[in-house]
Amino acid sequence: MRALVCLGAFFLTVCYTVFGEDAEIAARGGSKPIAYNFSNEEAKPFPGVYYADAVKNIMIKDAQAPFGAATKEEAAAALEGAGEKEKPVDERLYSANALLLENDVLAFYGQPSSKNMGILGRHSKEELLERLNTFAADYEAVSGGRSIVKAFHIIYGTCWPEGEIGIINKKVLQEYIDFALENNMIVFLDHQIGKYDPVKSLEAMLPYLKHPNVHLALDPEWRTTKPMVEIGSVNAEELNAAQQVMQDYIIKNKIPGERMLMVHQFNYVMIKNRSRVKTELEKVRLLLCMDGHGSPEKKRGTYAFNAEATNIPLKAFKLFLNEKGNTGVDSPLLTPKEVYELNPRPYVIIYQ
Repeated sequence: MRALVCLGAFFLTVCYTVFGEDAEIAARGGSKPIAYNFSNEEAKPFPGVYYADAVKNIMIKDAQAPFGAATKEEAAAALEGAGEKEKPVDERLYSANALLLENDVLAFYGQPSSKNMGILGRHSKEELLERLNTFAADYEAVSGGRSIVKAFHIIYGTCWPEGEIGIINKKVLQEYIDFALENNMIVFLDHQIGKYDPVKSLEAMLPYLKHPNVHLALDPEWRTTKPMVEIGSVNAEELNAAQQVMQDYIIKNKIPGERMLMVHQFNYVMIKNRSRVKTELEKVRLLLCMDGHGSPEKKRGTYAFNAEATNIPLKAFKLFLNEKGNTGVDSPLLTPKEVYELNPRPYVIIYQ
């Protein structure tokens, strides 16, 4: 037994020696390699080095994951706490692997009570799911092996004249969240902010994070008292503060896993001082969504502008369907293959 203890201590010493100054880099997903400099090319490293390498690789993989989901046990506990113990949860919602590491998200956007705000308000939940299944099959056919997680992107707070905000009917919203969970889908709740503070707007949606499939979004276009007249904006400091408030809430309420926070942009004024936006929090994954309708050339140009924000590496892309009721459309609509050819490739694709 004493020999085993000594051997274990030696292994720990080797691990520490191998990690050394690179431990923090590895933990943060850095790519600085650890070099082994053996004077004799034929020399073989002690097995403890292999052990340490394996541990290091696991650490790096976890740290580099764009989005970490809850464990199965954490998700089960969260479901039980939300009164949803009997509802099934897709493996991808609680897998130890990151949700966006092996999957892309395909979402339908809108407000369930409005036919003019997106596809979500023009069809029943069942019809939307059926159509999402068709769209998902088209994307998986050209995804290069990545699977598709389906989603509803729901407008939680709608900007009214003079920047007032209309909040979605809570009963209707809960029906969509429940339906999504039962069908292995995720949900984005989107706040248009209006005349209010972005952080306060985000805080209104935080309680819905008790559901393991709910994520959040902010739309700076509507952060204004003159909707449809001027384009609104948020600044980097406000986005950084919103992320911190979201993380603090997740930790305080022991919500498992990590959650996404999406911010929309189609014009440079929408995010001021964008280069100062930070994306280093452990529990929040910020996505920059290219919004706006138009021709393929215009869409690609706007996406290229968003791609310049390398400090926000996770990207999303919105498309506008040519359906009755849409205030704007993409003409012609990019195909799934063309969407995947965007650089960088988007992790979340949204149809309005």
